[in-house]
Amino acid sequence: MNHTPDPRFPGLRRRGFLAVSGAAGLGALALTGCGSGTDSAAGGAGDGKPKQGGRLRAAFAGGGASETLDPHLANLFADVARAKALFDKLADYGADLSAEPRLASGWEPNAGLDRWKVTLRKAAFHDGRPVTAKDVLYSYRRIADPKKAFRAKASLEPIDLKASRAVDERTVEFVLKRPTAEFPNVLATFGAYIVPEGAEEFDRKAVGSGPFRYGSFTPGRSAVFKRSPDYWEGAPHLDELEIVVANEESARINALLGGQVEYAHELNPTTGRTHERSGRIEIVRLRNSAMQSFAMKTDRKPFDDPRVREAFFLIADRKELVAGALSGAGEIGNDLFGKGYEYYADGLPQREQDLGRAKSLLKKAGAEDLTVTLDTSPVAAGFTEAASIFRDQAAKAGVRVKVRTGSKDSYWKDILDGGTLCSYRSGAMPIETHISQRLLTGSTTNATHWKHQDFDALYQQAQSTKDKKARAAVYQRMQRRLYAEGGFLVWGFADWILGTAKNVRGVETDAPANSLDWARFDKVWLA
Repeated sequence: MNHTPDPRFPGLRRRGFLAVSGAAGLGALALTGCGSGTDSAAGGAGDGKPKQGGRLRAAFAGGGASETLDPHLANLFADVARAKALFDKLADYGADLSAEPRLASGWEPNAGLDRWKVTLRKAAFHDGRPVTAKDVLYSYRRIADPKKAFRAKASLEPIDLKASRAVDERTVEFVLKRPTAEFPNVLATFGAYIVPEGAEEFDRKAVGSGPFRYGSFTPGRSAVFKRSPDYWEGAPHLDELEIVVANEESARINALLGGQVEYAHELNPTTGRTHERSGRIEIVRLRNSAMQSFAMKTDRKPFDDPRVREAFFLIADRKELVAGALSGAGEIGNDLFGKGYEYYADGLPQREQDLGRAKSLLKKAGAEDLTVTLDTSPVAAGFTEAASIFRDQAAKAGVRVKVRTGSKDSYWKDILDGGTLCSYRSGAMPIETHISQRLLTGSTTNATHWKHQDFDALYQQAQSTKDKKARAAVYQRMQRRLYAEGGFLVWGFADWILGTAKNVRGVETDAPANSLDWARFDKVWLA
């Protein structure tokens, strides 16, 4: 895939520039973190008072020339950050991953938890039209289209969208297929953006209700957004936001150091350590944030045998992976998503490497002298390093791992359907959302192909359970099964590292990626 270099960013061009609109995307962060400063405003000395004006240029890793501004297709970090610049959801996740009202000013269930009334705040799209209940229903019905594969589809499944209705212009009554105790999480789910009724074309002139308006968009090049003076929560401080995409981490940091951008997303631990006290840029560090794992396709040989999956759990030396692939900037995982989150099964024994047991399981499975291909890519920090380390660990159990390095442009799309074993990461979202978007039969981002109707039924049971203690027990049961035979080998949780120019203020240091205040450029200003 060829991309014409952008003459405005020679440093990016030298290192494999891929300028793409948007900002950030699929993986997210896992725990609330702390930044390099003592408050939420990254940057050097200053009076702390927001200043109006200027253009901020932000560099992210992205997805190449196939990028789109359709917010319902948002998948990568780049997609999500640019979607939140242009659009709003009814709710979004706070730093603690609880749902906070956004376009919805509030919600109220009936006694049976199977009908929820959602009230909209007074807000308008960029063309002046008010945001109405009809726009909400249109957006959700578009996402739920059975002919499409929008990410939020599985999360919206509890809603009976045919029976749901607009009570009046700013009130929606959602009728649910079953009682759903955590329905606000559905409203906040990733990709559930509200677009104008009838909207289908986004790349040439996206119209949303977000803090920035469409300026220009060239897939594979750049996106420019302009300040929306009438934004319901207050106009951004910046006049313009430009999001460029540099898939090479070296390109992002060099562009930041060279003054070509003011914000660089996702720096690696070595870069963070090198520049933390250099005085040239600011480093924002969100602790133990990104889930790091290998994803095994549970419906394909050799991983269709749970004994092989368990053997791979036991092959991994998690401490070595964290030390080597993350330079120690993280902590070990235990084959489950969401460490530290509500409902996390923290009572399960911490897995340790056990090569003897792994060999025994492989022998019983008839998988001695096994050879597997591990797909990876430098698309994310630590991926290629972890693949090499795991290859050497597996060799000690008699398993030959062939590392195959894929395209940074298409990696995330390719691994959903292709291959049998791949490098994978994720981040901040409620455990309920992780399950609904990745582990149900109908999930559109099911990288492990985990499809079990009895597991789906447990998820629905958890959703419908009013008592929180009883609901937690169901989630624990589901996680015990995933721990025993799931497809995610979760070996660690990494720090998430951002870099900013010294004159950038307002970057939240306590906001996991994909939460409300992450990539919140309407709150950023240039001192």
